[in-house]
Amino acid sequence: MNQLRSILFVLIVLVSVFGALAQDSSPREFRGVWVATVGNIDWPSKKNLTSGQQKKEILNLLDLFKRLNFNAVIFQIRPSADAFYNSKYEPWSYYLNGENNKAPHPYYDPLAFIIEETHKRGMEFHAWLNPYRAVVNYQEYRSNPFPLTYEKPEWFINYGKNKYFDPGIPEVRSYTTKIVTDIVQNYDIDAIHFDDYFYPYKIRDEVFDDARSFASHGGNFFPEKKDDWRRENVNYIIRDLHHTIKELKPWVQFGISPFGVWRNQEDDQRGSETLAGQTNYDDLFADILYWMKNGWIDYILPQAYWHIGHEKVSYDKVIRWWSDNSFGTNLYIGHGIYKLGNNKEALAWTKKGPNEIEKQLEMNKSLSSIDGSVFFSAKSFISNTYNINNALKDRFYKHPSLQPIANKSEKFTPQPVTNPKISKIKNKQYLITWDVIPENQSYEAVKFLIYKFKEDEVHNLNKTSNIIALTGETEIRIAKKDIQAGENLIILSVSRNNNLGSPVTVKL
Repeated sequence: MNQLRSILFVLIVLVSVFGALAQDSSPREFRGVWVATVGNIDWPSKKNLTSGQQKKEILNLLDLFKRLNFNAVIFQIRPSADAFYNSKYEPWSYYLNGENNKAPHPYYDPLAFIIEETHKRGMEFHAWLNPYRAVVNYQEYRSNPFPLTYEKPEWFINYGKNKYFDPGIPEVRSYTTKIVTDIVQNYDIDAIHFDDYFYPYKIRDEVFDDARSFASHGGNFFPEKKDDWRRENVNYIIRDLHHTIKELKPWVQFGISPFGVWRNQEDDQRGSETLAGQTNYDDLFADILYWMKNGWIDYILPQAYWHIGHEKVSYDKVIRWWSDNSFGTNLYIGHGIYKLGNNKEALAWTKKGPNEIEKQLEMNKSLSSIDGSVFFSAKSFISNTYNINNALKDRFYKHPSLQPIANKSEKFTPQPVTNPKISKIKNKQYLITWDVIPENQSYEAVKFLIYKFKEDEVHNLNKTSNIIALTGETEIRIAKKDIQAGENLIILSVSRNNNLGSPVTVKL
């Protein structure tokens, strides 16, 4: 007790046998949430907020996700051909301040701000882009319309209410690559993320008129093989973006969140036992399996927004199919949490505890190839239907978790932390600080995983209940009541692709 009162601590740096053995197999889970900006779905809540109000809203969201032990946000930074960042090529988004190309005032860069705050909390930031949607509701009047639609009208196709880039034009694909390059080069993102919009979902009795680009760029494809040509166009952009991203920053991930059904089994024996009205392969011309087989994407995140027992597309059949067809790609499942309590949906979504989302997460746990979950969308956690926040925190996300290893072909192992110190601060807390050894960006320690063990307890890093923090800062605070004399803290540095450095033990 004298040691405790005088705050004398013995600091020991060691690599225990148990810790060393456990590092590569330490428990990991991707826990993400989509933050949608199109239509002001999640953020900002209104188009006329001040910069300070916008920042406050995002901080409140990130703090909520942190309390729930989420470790990633997938943030929509380009809902169409616009930007929630200081783009060299595209205008500020209409959804930010109510006008196209109206910068925040007082000025700040929302993307830079959100990345910094996300990383402080030990969370990954995935930059969500819509590659081919150019204008939402293109007939609606907007001040400062997107100039490229007038400068390059041949690049665009009106379909339904929206205007789309034509994926069949090589210059369009080059333009998309230029947009991604700008983001990867200038922002400290963890991933580029595309959702399910490649070629648009089909609209009955309406033709996506890409006849001109097919005539110019169809090559050896006969008219009856036009669908194959469309799939090849999407293959080109996925392949090129994969190589571009990895050449610029090899640790930056490339992830895709497709519609939940690749193909129905009635159309292809390799497909799932589903009867989806549209599919990735046949209607959106996105051959997801081909991309995974070629190693072009780091994770796959199918949108499995149906309930268990759906008569045409049952959740359990969808996730089991993806589990069997992920080809070693990190597999996360997208959950339609927005459906909870919606009486227009099936009864499954309106049943209280355990609700449909809880049942789905239990099912995920039975499939070892599923590496995590992502929820659409952020505002569902604000409404907290059926007290889902507590259900997640108490049953599934009780302790922090490290994200899965990314870019498995290259292992970036960071140096262990140095100079750990513990000091007493006000409010009955201890402050634990440490330093990091400067490294090049690939091997840099960007976050830290903290365990707590009792005095004589084996340092088993597979024991998730001992994880007390995942942070992007070089300090944590612990209430005095939560740590006792003789207990050990284990600090592990984490690199940009989520590899662990050697454990450093701080003994009270």
